[in-house]
Amino acid sequence: MQTATEALVLRERRLDEQDRLLTLLSADQGIITAYAKGAGRMKGSMASATELLCYSHFVLFRNRDRCFADRAEVNTLFFGIRGNLEKLALATYFAQLCCELIPENEPAAEELRLMLNTLYCLEQDKLPPLQLKAILELRLLTLTGYMPDLIACRMCGSLPEGPVLFDPAGGSVCCPDCAPAGAVGLLPLPPGVFAAMRHIIYCEFEKLFCFRLAEENLPLLAGAVEQYLLCQVERILPALNFYKTML
Repeated sequence: MQTATEALVLRERRLDEQDRLLTLLSADQGIITAYAKGAGRMKGSMASATELLCYSHFVLFRNRDRCFADRAEVNTLFFGIRGNLEKLALATYFAQLCCELIPENEPAAEELRLMLNTLYCLEQDKLPPLQLKAILELRLLTLTGYMPDLIACRMCGSLPEGPVLFDPAGGSVCCPDCAPAGAVGLLPLPPGVFAAMRHIIYCEFEKLFCFRLAEENLPLLAGAVEQYLLCQVERILPALNFYKTML
């Protein structure tokens, strides 16, 4: 059966001099693994359309349990990311995270929209990279069933007005006065960072990238979200480690 879809290349692996194995993210089918015969040819029609982080129009053919990319045409190449090593490292990490969290063969329209908008903001320098990293991580976790509970203090049920303590392992917050005696691993968050995390999780998509945070608070936001992510994923993400060597 042949189908057409718009998809972002999250991963491409050369099988030999001519063929590639692709991991794609599409709105209607989620994560797709597809064989692209002849995509490795320098002058082939699918060469540029099947490169990492390229958003392309694909014609796919399914034969039993295998999927093949029959044709591919470029929509967006994100040249501004490819020409900057730090941006490329961060975008590659985003792609790896999508591969880890998004299920195969299930609709993923919001996940694709999130990824494409994040890549655009990264390419155009719309927001600091640390802020984009936190937005992509936390919103993607929320979309894929790992949303933390930041509605109110887990102990007293009230919405803290000042600093809060965030539990990355449990995905919850509490007031400093409510923290259990001897509790470990709790991260103190200033009100602005807590508000930013709540915004990323609960806001409408159109407002997702529309917030500003003081420069000194960006590392606190990025660190808290990353710790929560690592508690949920519980595996090594090589692309994340590589990105950190760029900083």
